[in-house]
Amino acid sequence: MDLSHPVRPRPDLALVPRPSKLSARPGRFRLDDTTRLRVTPGAEPAADLLRSYLVPASGLRLEHAEDGTVVLALDPALPGLGEEGYGLTVSAHQVLLRAAHPTGLLRGVQTIRQLLPYEALSAPSEAIELIGAEITDVPTHPWRGMLLDVARHFQPVSYLRRFVDLLALHKLNMLHLHLTDDQGWRMPVAAYPRLTEIGSRRTQSMVGPAGSNHFDGRPHGGSYTRAELTGLIAYAAARGVTVVPEVGVPGHVRSALAAYPELGNRPDMPLDVWTHWGVCTNVLGVGDHVLEFFRTVLDEVMDVFPSPYIHIGGDEVPTEEWEASPAAIARAAQEGLSGPRELHGWFLAKMAGHVVRAGRRPIAWAEDGSTLPPSCTVMSWRTPRHAWAAARKGHDVIHADHRSTYFDYARDLGPGEPPAQPGHAVDLRTVYGVDLVPPSDEPLLAGKVLGTQGQLWTEFVPTPEHIEYLTYPRLCALAERAWGSTSTDDWPDFRTRLDGHRARLTALGVPHDTLRDRTAHAPV
Repeated sequence: MDLSHPVRPRPDLALVPRPSKLSARPGRFRLDDTTRLRVTPGAEPAADLLRSYLVPASGLRLEHAEDGTVVLALDPALPGLGEEGYGLTVSAHQVLLRAAHPTGLLRGVQTIRQLLPYEALSAPSEAIELIGAEITDVPTHPWRGMLLDVARHFQPVSYLRRFVDLLALHKLNMLHLHLTDDQGWRMPVAAYPRLTEIGSRRTQSMVGPAGSNHFDGRPHGGSYTRAELTGLIAYAAARGVTVVPEVGVPGHVRSALAAYPELGNRPDMPLDVWTHWGVCTNVLGVGDHVLEFFRTVLDEVMDVFPSPYIHIGGDEVPTEEWEASPAAIARAAQEGLSGPRELHGWFLAKMAGHVVRAGRRPIAWAEDGSTLPPSCTVMSWRTPRHAWAAARKGHDVIHADHRSTYFDYARDLGPGEPPAQPGHAVDLRTVYGVDLVPPSDEPLLAGKVLGTQGQLWTEFVPTPEHIEYLTYPRLCALAERAWGSTSTDDWPDFRTRLDGHRARLTALGVPHDTLRDRTAHAPV
């Protein structure tokens, strides 16, 4: 895939997402060999992060000094900023970044990073100046996320760190890591080593959409060590990003069944790690031993991941196996259910309860939350109407409308686009239009909306280059709406700033033009 791009001029203060309040100030602050940092107690992590960006860009040491002209100040008494807000003043003589919480300082560091000359994002620059500005910035939504599916196609931690760093640049704060699925199990579980020894490898992968009879004939596999995951979590936390793990049940579990057949409804039937795309009909059995197995899995997940949220999957659970299983039919009767179909919600309630007892908050995929216990946050992937229905039932809601947040759909239907989920295109304007506003006669539902996130399922996305091609610049539009833009009427202003922001993406080696755009920009 050709990742070259035309270089665009960068308008001053082309910040994405747009700060809550922004005004230009006269003058520019110049970084030189006399520049020092003044760091108040509690601001050291933000200072370390700022140095990690500025030292390579400038070649300067940026040591601490009490009279430093770049000031990072933590002041819990600052009003109105909350956990993630910050104030930033850049004048000719000083850079002052203030916040009431350490996370707010981390957000402000990303704004300073965006104020750098874009050349300095990719190579040392001898003359670095920050344009004068006065900024007060507070996010509207606490959940601003991105899902990356590493189950269908595994990605090494080295790439996940880059992915996290780009999320942080856009002030997204949640990396939803989809760790398990029919086609691969990536999460290490000490008590059940075959989950990764067997479940992490498939013999080949389907070529084309679900139902295709074509396969690539190439084995695919990979899993993470506990040390790799804890290192990733620390790297993300240093940038204000929480890694939210997903281990899905009771469907999308073919890789677990390949490793431990006794977890299924037909223990006598050996299964391989699935090589197809689509919805697999094999689901977990409902015996006590299965529940205990996955409680142990969740215990390990919660031991590795400090995230307050734990995703337990829950979508696309065919019930044919349960309806044909005497054990499942008996379990449904024992639990007072109307039939095996209701085992879906019953199973999720068991897992959600275990997460709650551990002091965490369960999340599950759902349409309107009707099959979930009230403790579950609903990740609503159908339509805004379904999300509001879940909110009316009392669930917290994360908008994940597939028509506007699924980045595995093509960015453009033009010729030559790389493989993507068939169906339709989700273009930049569509992502910007993600609906986060409740019906006009139910304004109180807004309090149930945690935010939104993008989804990148990777059936057709095997490489980091392909991941970034599908993610950008659509993630920029999502970040804009998730951080603070409450009206789609701001689209023209966003497009203007995005034109400047594209220069940053180019400097960072991030693809952001469609192939059609590149053809249009090519010299004649």
